[in-house]
Amino acid sequence: MTANELRSKYIEFFKSKNHVQISGKSVIPENDPTVLFTTAGMHPLVPYLSGENHPAGTRLTDYQKCIRTGDIDQVGDPSHLTFFEMLGNWSLGDYFKNESISWSYEFLTDKKWLGISPDKLSVTVFAGDEDASRDEDSASVWEKVGIPRERIHFLPKSDNWWGPAGETGPCGPDTEIFYDTGIEPCGDNCAPGCGCGKYVEIWNNVFMQFNKKKDGTFEPLKRKCVDTGMGIERTTAMLQGKKSVYQTEIFQPLIHVIEKLAEKKYGENEIDDTSIRIICDHVRSATMIIGDPKGVLPSNLGAGYVLRRLIRRSIRHGKKLGIEGNFLGKPAEWVIDYFKDVYPELTEKKEFILKELLNEEDKFLKTLQHGEKEFQKLLPNLQKNPKKIIPGRVAFRLFDTYGFPVELTEELAAENSMTVDVEGFQEAFKKHQELSRSQSAGVFKGGLADHSEITTKYHTATHLLHQALVNVLGDHVQQKGSNITAERMRFDFSHSEKLTQEQIQQVESIVNEQIKKDLPVKMEVMSLTEAKAQGARALFGEKYEDKVKVFSIGDFSKEVCGGPHVEHTGLIGHFHIKKEQSSSAGVRRIKAVITDE
Repeated sequence: MTANELRSKYIEFFKSKNHVQISGKSVIPENDPTVLFTTAGMHPLVPYLSGENHPAGTRLTDYQKCIRTGDIDQVGDPSHLTFFEMLGNWSLGDYFKNESISWSYEFLTDKKWLGISPDKLSVTVFAGDEDASRDEDSASVWEKVGIPRERIHFLPKSDNWWGPAGETGPCGPDTEIFYDTGIEPCGDNCAPGCGCGKYVEIWNNVFMQFNKKKDGTFEPLKRKCVDTGMGIERTTAMLQGKKSVYQTEIFQPLIHVIEKLAEKKYGENEIDDTSIRIICDHVRSATMIIGDPKGVLPSNLGAGYVLRRLIRRSIRHGKKLGIEGNFLGKPAEWVIDYFKDVYPELTEKKEFILKELLNEEDKFLKTLQHGEKEFQKLLPNLQKNPKKIIPGRVAFRLFDTYGFPVELTEELAAENSMTVDVEGFQEAFKKHQELSRSQSAGVFKGGLADHSEITTKYHTATHLLHQALVNVLGDHVQQKGSNITAERMRFDFSHSEKLTQEQIQQVESIVNEQIKKDLPVKMEVMSLTEAKAQGARALFGEKYEDKVKVFSIGDFSKEVCGGPHVEHTGLIGHFHIKKEQSSSAGVRRIKAVITDE
């Protein structure tokens, strides 16, 4: 069964169970400052799983584009992906465990649908703890449909519990369905949940039946919901008896495209195979991100930074394969053609996607040239080191200043009979993350970060704008996210009413007044507790390190932040609010620009 057939059968099956097919959403989350991308099929449905009514009803099904970058460094092995598709069906206060489990079993085993032998299936359910009892309800349904008790495994909350998304909210036990690949068990205790590869999880049914309260206790929800997820790539590989997703038709033709470009054969050299898999995965992801209706472009912060990293990692592995010059357009064209019927927006934006990939390739190739020139300048002094070791701080400076990958520094070092202190590089990089990281993955406030002159001005201006809004509207104002490009800034903040023209002008005047005062911008490193004690504002929902940067702008503003800043406000320029609008319920958005006058 192909991936396209699996996608169609899944939707058809749940439509037969009176589910309404809804459209998958953007890979860029709508008004969610906690993540850069849509990471799961349920992500766009969180408001409805939390209590809001969905306009399509209480039974829903769809397929969703997802991006997960937490394991980006593991991509290249036979299983990890950054872009994948998730199938899902939902009950919003409608059916619950009995129907959910019964239908899952029917879809998997009935010959009309997937026709998997029941003997190949095992399941896990929640073992229970002091918060919630053992999920015998799910176990009983599994027994009723045909899974024997010995293939029903009870696991703790770390394995079989979902949520809540924050400190409080809807949550509950889940049941996971595993396929037995037939390989030998790793030992006497080998069972679903073991990582040896014998059991592959193919479906997860989450039963949201509790609400976690602020005091840490759990109370039953009045409206119980079901959220399920099945990964297309992984399930397709399993149905075809393949050991890797890269062995399926989802990837094989794309691998052939890379083989022709590299003039190398996949399957003959594991190092080359890893590079080919990385290019395949990253080009798919980059194509989906740029081609999304809310498409992101490469940049040095937030989702744009992740996109840039995906593209540049592809280019670097292309160079390792011996591919010279621009090449990403050919694999991207294949991705667009493969998904043209499923995601027609890719065809509509084809020329735009190819153009942006080409632009980024050109930029990175220039970056590499600059980095190589700088390396050659440093080389005479570096070679004086009797141990022929390039210090980690030097390798990091090449990376931080020129975007030069440490792997390429290692290659150049080897060509000159030298090595790189990689541990020292990692240590320098870690310190950099601790001091300049903002919102863990670089979401909103500056990221890893773009230190160009104009974005630095915009970034400092967000601090002035934040405090000005507090002065005009009140202490309830909190930053809910910002996005900065070289052309403008966007700032989201908590406020329930549209700003009057008088309030907008007042805010703008206050910001420009602080700019004219040419206030000094000072940075101190301290503990978060100390920062808060000094009255520093911190970004909502942020998980900060033990030590944070605190930026003070005269006596006007004090804020915990990791982004770039000017040394004094007179360098910023004239601040002008272009637009004020609603962003979401209780959140307003300001778009502003900086000009020379």
